[in-house]
Parts: sequence; structure tokens; C-alpha cells
Amino acid sequence: MLQKILPLVFVSSLRFLGLFIVLPVISLYAVGFKASAAMMGLAVGGAYLTQILCQTPIGILSDKYSRKKVVLWCLGVFTIGSFLCFMAHNIQMLVVGRLIQGMGAMGGVLSAMIADLVEEEKRTHAMAMMGAGIFFSFTAAMVIGPSIGMHFGVQWLFMLTALLSLASMLLMAFKVPEPPKIVYTLKEKPRLQDALKNKDIFIINSCSFFEKCLMTLIFVLIPLALVHEFKMDKSVLWKIYTAGAFLGMVSMAPAAIIAEKFHKAKGVLLSGVFLFLIAYACLAYADRHLNSPTTWLFIAGIMCFFAGFGTLEPIMQSLASKFAKAHQRGLVLGMFVTYGYVGSFVGGMLGGMGYTYLGVEKVAILVVVVCVLWLGLVSLLSNPSRQKNVYFPLDAFDRKKFGAIEAQVGILEWYINESQNTIIVKYDALQTNEEEIIELSVAFRKAT
Repeated sequence: MLQKILPLVFVSSLRFLGLFIVLPVISLYAVGFKASAAMMGLAVGGAYLTQILCQTPIGILSDKYSRKKVVLWCLGVFTIGSFLCFMAHNIQMLVVGRLIQGMGAMGGVLSAMIADLVEEEKRTHAMAMMGAGIFFSFTAAMVIGPSIGMHFGVQWLFMLTALLSLASMLLMAFKVPEPPKIVYTLKEKPRLQDALKNKDIFIINSCSFFEKCLMTLIFVLIPLALVHEFKMDKSVLWKIYTAGAFLGMVSMAPAAIIAEKFHKAKGVLLSGVFLFLIAYACLAYADRHLNSPTTWLFIAGIMCFFAGFGTLEPIMQSLASKFAKAHQRGLVLGMFVTYGYVGSFVGGMLGGMGYTYLGVEKVAILVVVVCVLWLGLVSLLSNPSRQKNVYFPLDAFDRKKFGAIEAQVGILEWYINESQNTIIVKYDALQTNEEEIIELSVAFRKAT
């Protein structure tokens, strides 16, 4: 498994490092261009606006054509946008570059590639590895971004982003195999309305929205508040981010283990959301008195945020892949990532405009209310069933007859992997077992 997915994990991690690396300082950079609240919001969230428009269509295209070629195209577009941001000499050019960056919307396709390359039983671990890689990129970005940005200028972060994207293209071209062509038994095409009607897919997509929204929002608020209200020097940003990122890394491992090994994903999600609520409550209370803001409480809120992010990030994408059926995997994972980018765009815009017109305290109080609603939504999520698979050699069975296996209680779906000449039957281990399915399959064997 590692040989198959490690190159993809590195591609994903490098690309997200490039995306995250400007996040801790871009609001200060936009202010330097004398940007309005709206333009500052677009500079932060513009890349996510075009991700919103492109992510799901690109996910659908990847279900029809080569996922590898689609990812290479996306990386090329992202590189061009990064170079434009590097050359920007005004806020308008910076926003254009950010919009073009977002057109390289490949997050859902990468997730679908991992799902295609890895067996079902190992997919959760593969998705967790991808989530961990993204979180490590996030952690590194919190250290590298402020350090390089403050010493050499934020524009050089965009040059570094372009170089990281080029490195990702080389990895993708030469180290990542073409995923297998999978033929699905469900004849209808992936339909958006089917995914939208699924309660659990809607909830996990909403979690993606809220998590990314509140992440982007807090990274607009933190540097502006620390520099302008708490009168701290910009050079301390990397120290605060480093401490928070370390705390997030510490929280990530137990969260993933509890969610996957002990099947407590719902409880882990609730814990992560509650930490977000505490984080923003601390930010609101710390900024209550403008003349004497409580610095230690503000920093404590930042630490809670990082712990909450580390709790949520490794498991959400894995849950999205579990709730998706095989034939709609690219669509559902594309939707999941799209919801996240909608959240990032909304968070960027709300951060810029909310800080300008409301201030940290009022914005944070509104977020606390949102977190309460978010907790209620997660409480309605089904814990994913204990899904397992049985594999059958395709040559030994009659395809037409095999469809009758769907009548067995506990069968979730079955599909064919043509490149591996295999029939895969997914079942709920709480309702049936491998022995019953094998016994049932005897009736579908070809006559010898």
C-alpha cells in the first residue's frame, strides 16, 4: 500500500504546503496594498472562490477520463497563478493570481485516486495518511510562512509555492501510477441530486465547510489583532503558530486512533467542534476590553483552535469516502472538497469585512453561535457501518447472475475492477459475514 500512495501523499502535501504557506500572513500583506475590506477578503479567499466553481466539474471529469492527466493539468494552472501572485504590484493583480490559483482544483481527484489505488480495507488508513500529510503541510506552513514572509517579503512565498507545485508535477508524472480503470455495476451516471439527498454526505460536507471557514477566518483575525490591537511585533507570529501547530500534531494521532480503531468517529468530530467553540469563545472574551485586551487568553484560544483542527482534519475525508458509493466516489469527494473551499472563501471574506466593521469580539461571538449549531448537526451523523469486502476472481463468475447478490441482507454494493480482474463485494459486518457471502456466490459461478 505504501508504495502506491506515498507519491500521492507527497504530491498532496507539497501542493497544500504551497496553498497554506501564505495563509498566516496574507491579510497583513493585503493591508500593505491599502486594500479595502472586500479586496482584502478576495486576496485571502479568491483562490477558494474559483476552487468552488471548478472542483466538482473536475471531479466528474476525472470519473470519465485519466485522473493523472487531470491532476497534472490542475498543477500547471496552480503554478501559473502562483507566478502571477509573485509578480503582483497591486491588490488587483494579486487577486487575479489568487483566482487563477484556485482554478487548479484537484483535491477531490487526489482523494479519488487513492480510493482507486487502494483496497477497501486499507482505504481508511490511506485517507488518514493523506489527511496527516495535509496537516503536516499545514504545520510546516505555520512556521515557514511567517518566517520567510517577514524576512524576505510575502511575494517570495508565492515563488516558493510555484516551485513546490512544479515539484509536485514531477512526482505525479514519474512516480504516481495510473489508477486502475474500474467498471461499476450501477449503470446510472453519478448524479449530484443523489449525493445531495444523502443525510450523512450532507453532514460531513457541512463539516468540511465549517472547518475550513473557521480556519480561514481565524487566520485573517490572528495577525491583524495581534499586531494592531495587542501591539505585538510581527516577528512573534511564527512562535505562536509553531506552538499551536505542535499542539495540533499531538492531538491528531489519538483522534485518528479513536475514530478508526475504536469506531468513535462521531465522538471525535464532536470533540473537534467543541474545541473550535472554546477557541472562539477565548478570542471573544480576550478582546472584550479594547484598552486592556487579555493577551494570554487570546493565545490560549489560538492553541484550542489548533487542537481542534488537528482533531478534525485526519478523519473527515476518510468519512466522506466511506459514505460514497464506488460509482460516485469522484463526485462525492469533489463535493467534499468543494464545500471546504466554499468555507475557505466565506471565511476569507468574513474575516476581512468582519474585522473591519465588527471587530474581533463580535465576529468571535457569532462564530460561537455557529459552533453550537454545528454540534447539533454532527449529533445527527450516523457512525459509519463496519464496512468490509470480499474479493472474487472475475473470470470464475457470471456477471449477469452476480447482480442477484444485492438481495442479500447487509450487501452495500458490488462492483468490478477490470484492471485487476476482480469483483468486489462491500458488506456491513453487523448484518452479514464473509462466509455467508462466499456460500451465496457459489450459485453465480460459471459452468465448468
